[in-house]
Amino acid sequence: MARGERRRRGAPADGPRTTERAVRGGPARRGGEARGSAWRAALGVVVLSLALGLSGCWLLAWHRARRAVTLHSAPPALPPDSSSPAVAPDLFWGTYRPHVYFGMKTRSPKPLLTGLMWAQQGATPGTPKLRHTCEQGDGVGPYGWEFHDGLSFGRQHIQDGALRLTTEFVKRPGGQHGGDWSWRVTVEPQTSGTSTLPLVSLFFYVVTDGKEVLVPEVGAKGQLKFISGHSSELGDFRFTLMAPTNPGDTAPKYSSYNVFWSSNPGLPLLTEMVKSRLNSWFQHRPPGASPERYLGLPGSLKWEDKGSSGQGQGQGQFLIQQVTLKVPFSVELVFESGSARARGSQPWEQLAGSLLTRALESHADTFREHFEKTFQLKGKGLSPEEQALGQAALSGLLGGIGYFYGQGLVLADMGVEGSEQKVDPALFPPVPLFTAVPSRSFFPRGFLWDEGFHQLVVQRWDPRITREVLGHWLGLLNADGWIGREQVLGDEARARVPPEFLVQRAAHANPPTLLLPIAHMLESGDPADFAFLHRAFPRLRAWFSWLYKSQAGPVPLSYRWRGRDPALPTLLNPKTLPSGLDDYPRASHPSASERHLDLRCWVALGARVLVRLAEQLGEAEAAAELGPLAASLEAEESLDELHWAPELGVFADFGNHTRAVQLKPRPPQGLVRVVGRPHPRLQYVDALGYVSLFPMLLRLLDPNSSRLGPLLDVLADSRHLWSPFGLRSLAASSPFYGQRNSEHDPPYWRGAVWLNVNYLALGALYHYGHLEGPHQARAAKLHSELRANVVGNVWRQYQATGFLWEQYSDRDGRGMGCRPFQGWTSLVLLAMAEDY
Repeated sequence: MARGERRRRGAPADGPRTTERAVRGGPARRGGEARGSAWRAALGVVVLSLALGLSGCWLLAWHRARRAVTLHSAPPALPPDSSSPAVAPDLFWGTYRPHVYFGMKTRSPKPLLTGLMWAQQGATPGTPKLRHTCEQGDGVGPYGWEFHDGLSFGRQHIQDGALRLTTEFVKRPGGQHGGDWSWRVTVEPQTSGTSTLPLVSLFFYVVTDGKEVLVPEVGAKGQLKFISGHSSELGDFRFTLMAPTNPGDTAPKYSSYNVFWSSNPGLPLLTEMVKSRLNSWFQHRPPGASPERYLGLPGSLKWEDKGSSGQGQGQGQFLIQQVTLKVPFSVELVFESGSARARGSQPWEQLAGSLLTRALESHADTFREHFEKTFQLKGKGLSPEEQALGQAALSGLLGGIGYFYGQGLVLADMGVEGSEQKVDPALFPPVPLFTAVPSRSFFPRGFLWDEGFHQLVVQRWDPRITREVLGHWLGLLNADGWIGREQVLGDEARARVPPEFLVQRAAHANPPTLLLPIAHMLESGDPADFAFLHRAFPRLRAWFSWLYKSQAGPVPLSYRWRGRDPALPTLLNPKTLPSGLDDYPRASHPSASERHLDLRCWVALGARVLVRLAEQLGEAEAAAELGPLAASLEAEESLDELHWAPELGVFADFGNHTRAVQLKPRPPQGLVRVVGRPHPRLQYVDALGYVSLFPMLLRLLDPNSSRLGPLLDVLADSRHLWSPFGLRSLAASSPFYGQRNSEHDPPYWRGAVWLNVNYLALGALYHYGHLEGPHQARAAKLHSELRANVVGNVWRQYQATGFLWEQYSDRDGRGMGCRPFQGWTSLVLLAMAEDY
């Protein structure tokens, strides 16, 4: 754009010079015709230059926009059809709907879905509260998985007021379509000895996308005998809802039944559809007891086709059975695959009743044994209660794994930061994503920088799941090597995201934390890991190449996060969302002169991992390309030159900065940023906190480094980063500590304790505590003390609330932010196991 502007300014300047030559008797004296020809020729050159310039700009913009939504051409990291029942039958079915309290689906672009809703009848006036999707403010909780192996088995407890629900599932392999599975849902009073037992309705449902065939058969009193079905992926199958019993008993318990069958209104609308149909009163009449009224669904199996409103059979079917009875009780739902039932010569037995009980207990025992073998918490002397926390941390993470499919919205990188060129977001190609999620209630979708931390835990438990997850994330690469930092795929995910966060910008990066589990794979010695890395290497290389080239800083070996917020008058410090640290203070006045320390460290780590990987795989050309970059970034002299701030005594960002900024009330605008003196200038940014520690956190410093001691000093100082509950994200001595970023934006990374960075700190302290050097003893001591603080506080808060939290207060240790947050807070398990 700038070069084109200079050309346009230069061309007309020839006109006056030509006129001047004509007056002085130069070549233009040939007469009016000659002068006219010269003018026409000059004008033609100008028009042609403009046309070529404009068309070139347009073609470049079109090319960039197209590449942004074109999948990368490298071979996939996973084998073809890796999610199909033929290739991975044991992973085909799963609790891959983390945003609902309980539900299962297939790993398929067009899945068969099942789910559970419930309501306590008569607890409140009017329509009972219908529970379905995990919400922050619905009053349910605590809830979470006690056990979940990520594969075949899980047990979850949910507290809802006076009720305690236990949801369990187990899978049984067999056949060619993913095998059988069974649920057990138990509802009991929260406290024993309750005089008035509540009346509760459970709603079991099945949803199809239009290609599966469902044939329900209803018996007496609205009870479904079973649902038969068929699809190309599942073959023949059958659902059977067993008669409710008292917990631990086999005798049926009196129940009332209602059923509803319609076209699928769209997955985000299921809850509202059921609420709208709970509009008729029915009588629950157990023999020998007084009847009670309850709100139920229409009482007969009558198809309601919404085709007239554009929601017809093409969108599939929604079939739901309501079961109403007095607590306590248990209900079982059995799914049977036709190909599994027909297998072999062994007698077939339905996975229900006592057989289901034995299967659940057997899997629970196997889980406990595998857990202790993997993490050795009992062997390390941790209490049974602490071991239970570790099991819940792992299980909540595994139970939060989802399978998503859809198209994201992408805004292309036009190549000129701050360009006024208007480009509309475009749809990315349809892609699948198998991933854990940070929070079932608040962030039930994939986040790139979270996922690397998630997989550090998962790969210790089941490396195969980690390979599947990493392979799916690498499948999201666009033609340039970019991966969107937040993946909003499918209607259910999109319905829970504010519109302003739907669009991902192809110029914005995210910390490459997927390289953390990749680095662990390099040490595993597992042939399956090595085979995966061999397939994944071209994509890993393309991703890293895009990162270090697209985020290059103003001077060699410096890097800058693209995508900082503009300096709006309402923001104390413009946020840097691509960094993952959001409102962590950066230079007060964003500019292209910034050098971001954390990003440089991530690139240094990435170069180190990619070079090691290339050498192990025999990729000589890649090792030769990345080796010099890795060596330069490893050199402490260049890190010192760009980021050591002598006046601060620590590493720091660099940019156009002043401390003299604050938010002040200015009616009617509200809080407005006021900049005082000294005025901003290019300098190191005095924001002591997590960013300052990154050279140590990622173990980039030599154990004999003269910079390690000062970092340990600020880490261990309670005036700065040390707290009884973990390391603060921002020093208590910082002017930004605990400060709002705007009137409506409370502090986030400005003092609170975060588990992911505390885990990195623990790993670094453990690392330096085991290497000979002047700081070895101190690092080991700080590791022991920090581990006790972090683990102890997470355990106390879990005991008090039943939740793992997004962050923890550095003042009193209480859980803050969203919950449950069994994403990277599950790293507490690795801290307990001292596995870094």
